[in-house]
Amino acid sequence: MPCTSVAPELDAVGRARYVTEHLPRGLFRTPDGTDTGVAWRVSPDPFPLKPATVAAIETLGDDLLAFYRALNALYLRSARGSAPAFIAEELDRGKPEQIVRLARQNRFKQDVPRVIRPDLILADDGYVASELDSVPGGMGFTGALARTYCEVGIDSVGGADGMAESFAQMAVSVAAVEHPTVAVVVSAESSDYRNELTWLAARIDALGVADVVVCEPQEIVFTEDALFVRREDGRETKIDVLYRNFELFDLLNVPKQELILYAARHNRVRMTPPPKAHLEEKASFALFHHPLLRKLWRAELGDAIDERLLGIFPQTWIVDPRPVPPQAAIMGLSANGVPVQQWSQLEDLGKSERDYVLKPSGFSELAWGSRGVKVANDLTREAWREALHAALASFPTTPYILQRFHKGKRVRVPFLSESSGETKEMDGRVRLCPYYFVTGEHTRLGGILATVAPADKRVIHGMSDAIMASCRIADDGF
Repeated sequence: MPCTSVAPELDAVGRARYVTEHLPRGLFRTPDGTDTGVAWRVSPDPFPLKPATVAAIETLGDDLLAFYRALNALYLRSARGSAPAFIAEELDRGKPEQIVRLARQNRFKQDVPRVIRPDLILADDGYVASELDSVPGGMGFTGALARTYCEVGIDSVGGADGMAESFAQMAVSVAAVEHPTVAVVVSAESSDYRNELTWLAARIDALGVADVVVCEPQEIVFTEDALFVRREDGRETKIDVLYRNFELFDLLNVPKQELILYAARHNRVRMTPPPKAHLEEKASFALFHHPLLRKLWRAELGDAIDERLLGIFPQTWIVDPRPVPPQAAIMGLSANGVPVQQWSQLEDLGKSERDYVLKPSGFSELAWGSRGVKVANDLTREAWREALHAALASFPTTPYILQRFHKGKRVRVPFLSESSGETKEMDGRVRLCPYYFVTGEHTRLGGILATVAPADKRVIHGMSDAIMASCRIADDGF
């Protein structure tokens, strides 16, 4: 949908002030539950990206879809014995038997996530994909930013309604019917995202492409023939697509999850993303780089896609405490110029040698957001040693990964200073979050969220002194 400006003649301060005052309130819940309005720094313009950067990001969507399909295929081959057994072993580690069985059911055999969001760290020579998310937050927030910037005459990547249009087209593709009813099920654990999803649902309804209802699991009504959603006015509407807005580690705490899964297994409703915990594991990056699996990945992906992903997926290792034979080493990992045979070799590295980050791989309340992330060279030697020991100890239940840390490119971005009422520039580093929606065999880029954190921050996330904006195409961009 084209951008229709209602306030096009504003200067930089006026644009930033307009966004601050007109961005819908309450898109995210603050820690104390109050609505304080915009709780981050606002730029007068969307973040600028060069046309070539946006073109590369658009191509990345289909590459990541191919990666998910290859990961799914290799996992299933491993489970049935036609690929190395350790693939499924690593991806299933720490999960209840019920979760593993779900992932292997024939009904979901070929299903992959229909919404894909990577975290791209903008670098001097492109970007690095630090991780992937198939149950991402920020869809409504990014859409609202793009729409609000549109009102001051500046278009964003994807357009004013790119997020809403793309989500709707994804739902139509999943349902295989015109104007489907979509229930976006938000659990208690993921309730912080309810407001922004409600905003997104309202925009989709306004477009007239689909009927989207944001609900709690308790509002799902089960019958032998279908699932229904109970609306605020008491009406019950048959659901065509159920969008699972909760992580699988939370599944056993979700009311009516057994009925929802029964309906999905028996084709009473189409559910996305599928209940496949192996597709939500950061350990997949370690398997992608594993030298013994390289030929398998290249055969699944093809030479071109495999080469592109090798260029953006950082080196990653599973933090596995099991002994390595004396004649072997952890492939690709060294300390003080010596191949690593024991994780203890990393303990006494100096800060300048610790260009690593520790993260829970998945299936944990610590594995989303920045909750469990430890940047090694941001820690004292003792804190680093403790973090490494904790990661090793949690291997049986919550495996961790060690990933090469890539410091982002430094950029200068304008923002509105609330104290002075003027625009200032911040020296920062950027995380780009493009949102891809799968329609048929390809992806559609709905929008890109840029988070610019102060340059002295090690982890880029939506903090109060960060700038958050949608992205635009500009010849003088990054």
